[in-house]
Amino acid sequence: MKEREQGCRLCPRGCGVVRQGVRGKGFCGGGSTAVISRAALHFWEEPVISGFRGSGTVFFSGCTLGCIFCQNAAISAELHGKAVTPHELADAMKSLEQQGAHNISFVTGTHYLPAIEQALAIYHPSVPLVWNSGGYETVETVRRMGEWVDIWLPDYKFALPELARQWCRAADYPEVALKAILAMCRLNEQRGGNRFSDGVMTQGVIVRHLVMPGHTRNSVAALRLLRDTLPPGTLMSLMSQYTPNGRVRGLPQYPELSRRITQREYDKVMRVADELGIEGFRQELSSAKEEYVPPFDLSEVTEPGDVD
Repeated sequence: MKEREQGCRLCPRGCGVVRQGVRGKGFCGGGSTAVISRAALHFWEEPVISGFRGSGTVFFSGCTLGCIFCQNAAISAELHGKAVTPHELADAMKSLEQQGAHNISFVTGTHYLPAIEQALAIYHPSVPLVWNSGGYETVETVRRMGEWVDIWLPDYKFALPELARQWCRAADYPEVALKAILAMCRLNEQRGGNRFSDGVMTQGVIVRHLVMPGHTRNSVAALRLLRDTLPPGTLMSLMSQYTPNGRVRGLPQYPELSRRITQREYDKVMRVADELGIEGFRQELSSAKEEYVPPFDLSEVTEPGDVD
């Protein structure tokens, strides 16, 4: 495997770790074997993704960003999950498709890309494949994934480098993520743009942005940058669901992260979105509830097989 021989360069951190076994020593915490925490029908995505039967969502453990405010910290930071072979990952996709999933969605899977490719070589679903990530990708990896991704669902978290540096040790995020998302949009345009069937997306790009408490300036800057850089009409999903996790409550240097966003903050960002003509989806402020965080109890993950 190329990544194993030369060291990993899958994400913009380019740490060069030589992956072996279940756990590696890179920033993401991932080894050569994929670790997943949940594989189930998910109904809390954008309406065109969840549809009426749900999105067949596979949550991978570990993360290339490691945001201190992550609502899925149990899997992104604590690496809670089970190791699965490519055959087991293929079986999980097949099971979700048989359950009626509108699509198969990989959540935060960049650091396990080789294992995902092996699984897809074993079984490639007939439903669209969704790539759900924090947006922190290299253009090279995006092009590599472009061979099989149908729907891109990236975040654009930060327009302000200082916030990215403080919260995920990635000051280059604004520039790197924007280039990656632009590459996703271009691949989508080459294939004919966004497509839908019975109100459910089958091909396309939706860029997400999570409004953070105390930082509407970041959100306004992000919306302006996306509007000015991406193709006209690019769909955006403005999210208000931020809920403080246990880790940020213990960080006195970031007091704003200990609360949800206010109605005033929400209204300000939505007003700017209207002024800019942003198209897409808007999450209600009432979505900021802990019950919307999926249960990562491994109850819907197959038992692991032999791993190296």
